[in-house]
Amino acid sequence: MSSLINTQVLPFKAQAFHNGKFIEVTEASLKGKWSVVIFMPAAFTFNCPTEIEDAADHYAEFQKAGAEVYIVTTDTHFSHKVWHETSPAVKKAQFPLVGDPTHTLTNAFGVHIQAAGLALRGTFVINPDGVIKTMEVHDNAIARDVKETVRKLKAAQYVASHPGEVCPAKWNDGAKTLTPSIDLVGKI
Repeated sequence: MSSLINTQVLPFKAQAFHNGKFIEVTEASLKGKWSVVIFMPAAFTFNCPTEIEDAADHYAEFQKAGAEVYIVTTDTHFSHKVWHETSPAVKKAQFPLVGDPTHTLTNAFGVHIQAAGLALRGTFVINPDGVIKTMEVHDNAIARDVKETVRKLKAAQYVASHPGEVCPAKWNDGAKTLTPSIDLVGKI
């Protein structure tokens, strides 16, 4: 499996449910601002609503950082409308719920489970040029902590605006970074 890091998001067109309306989302929607694309297996499942609620609870932080969140499942945008209307956790979502019934996105991002027709839990931070900067993919039984996604977004934004610096382990916004040099080798 090759990494998608530092690759351009491939062209796509999908329908989403967002703030009471159906909208179209394309690769162009991801350009001009930071984007966080969060893949989930399917609507009306168990762990997925808990993750949507977590993302909703941190949505103001994403917006403050200038990023939009996109939740993607292999369902249709129609399913997402009903899911939004019937689940108290999903109802909190103010970001687009993107349908991928053709599996175009799950395949393009390498999170498609062919045998099940579902997505793995994948999280991608994408820069304003449409280039993937972070990715996390894991088993569907393990839900994510969106605080870590916010931290990765801010780290990606920091290094983008501070060339030559890197964010060390557990770096958080405002913490000290490192400037790689031969002088640091063997001294950390």
